Amino acid sequence: MPDAEGHPSTGEMDLRTVLGALADPLRYGVVAALLREGEGAARTCASFNLPVSKSTLTHHFRVLRESGLIRQVDRGNSRAATLRRDDLDQRFPGLLDLVRADS
Repeated sequence: MPDAEGHPSTGEMDLRTVLGALADPLRYGVVAALLREGEGAARTCASFNLPVSKSTLTHHFRVLRESGLIRQVDRGNSRAATLRRDDLDQRFPGLLDLVRADS
């Protein structure tokens, strides 16, 4: 069962759900950008400058969070996103390497 913020545990991550989240070009871009950041780097949702409304931005980050690709932490009036590298590498070895090679 996902935690109170909607993050699934590593064992709950589903490949079809992760691939569905990555199928959207904007969400794929967010993951690729986080891969280029250092380990554990956190960025606010707005820092990605996605060309969408605030409600659509919220939707995209909810999909990323609920699939297990990112972890979000409240930072006052915004949320910071980090890539769940270790969890993804454990559950789906090589997936992030494929994204990195394609970016």
